[in-house]
Amino acid sequence: MRRLQALSVVLALVAGCEVAESPLPLVGTLERDRIEVPAQAWETLVEIRVREGQAVKPGQVLVRQEPALVTAQAEQARAAERRVTRRLAELERGPRTEDISAARARLEGAESQLHADEKAFRRTQQLVDRALLSESDLDEARARLEVSIATRDEVSARLAELVAGTTDEELDQARADLEEARARLAERSLDLERLEIRAPVAGVVDSIPYKPGDRPLPGATIMVLLAGNAPYARVYVPEPIRAQVTPGMSALVQVDGVSEPVAGRVRTVSSDPVFTPYFALTERDRSRLAYVAEVTLVGKAADALPAGLPVEVSFPDLPDSPAR
Repeated sequence: MRRLQALSVVLALVAGCEVAESPLPLVGTLERDRIEVPAQAWETLVEIRVREGQAVKPGQVLVRQEPALVTAQAEQARAAERRVTRRLAELERGPRTEDISAARARLEGAESQLHADEKAFRRTQQLVDRALLSESDLDEARARLEVSIATRDEVSARLAELVAGTTDEELDQARADLEEARARLAERSLDLERLEIRAPVAGVVDSIPYKPGDRPLPGATIMVLLAGNAPYARVYVPEPIRAQVTPGMSALVQVDGVSEPVAGRVRTVSSDPVFTPYFALTERDRSRLAYVAEVTLVGKAADALPAGLPVEVSFPDLPDSPAR
C-alpha cells in the first residue's frame, strides 16, 4: 500500500513538471517616450498655441510667456553695448587736436583764476593784520584759493593725459568692457527667445497642466509630449531567462487589437530587479524576480499605434518561445 502511495506522489510530480507554464510570452504595455517641456522664466503664460492630442513638429512654438520685463532688460544691455563701443572707438582714435586746444585754454583760465585768488588772499591777510577785516574774511579767501589750486591741478592732469594719448592699459580695459557688454546682450537676447517655448522633437501633445494667465515657476512642467518616434513595449523578464534576453535581440510583439505581430528589438534590460532584492531571497525564490525590459517596435505600422495597449512579447531565438 505504501509503495502505491509513493508511486502516486512521483507520478503527480512528473505531471506537474509536464504542465509547468513557460515564462514566454512576456506581457506588458505599449509606451512612448514622455518629454516634459519646462517653463523658462517666472513669467505669465500669454498664449498656448497647441491643444492636447495635436501633432507638433520640431521647433514649433508651443507656448509664449510675457516678454515685457526681458525685453526691457535686453534694451538696457543693447544701450550699454553701444555706449562701450563708442568709448572704445574714441580711445582707438586718440585725442583730437580740438580737445587738446580746449584743455590748454581751460588750463590758462584756471591759472589766471589762481593768480587772482592768490592776490586776493594776500590782500585780505594784510587787511586782517591791520584789523580792518575779520578772521572769517581770511578763511573765505583761503577757501577760494584752495579751490583754484585744485581746479588748476585737475585741468593740468587732464591736459597731460590728452597730450600723452591713449595707453595700452586703457585700450585693453575698453575692449574687455565691450566683450562683457556683448555677452550680456547675447544673454538677454537668448532669454527673450526662450520665452517662446518650442517643441524639442516631433510628437503629440499629451497634457497641458496650465492655462493662459498662469505664472508657473521656472522649470515647472507646462506641457508633456509623447515622442513621435517608434513606440516600445515595456515588459517584465522573469529571472530564469534574464541572462538570455540582451539588448539588440530580435523580438515579436503582439499588440492587442492588431492581427499580425510586429517586429521589434530589445533596446534595454534593467540590471536591478523590480521586486524584492535578490540577496533577500532563497535560491528557490529567486525565480520570482523580474527585470524591466524595453522592446522597440520596428516598421511604419508601429508609428500609428497609441500608447497604453496591452502587448505580448516573444523571442524567436529563445527555446520554448511561441514564435519558434
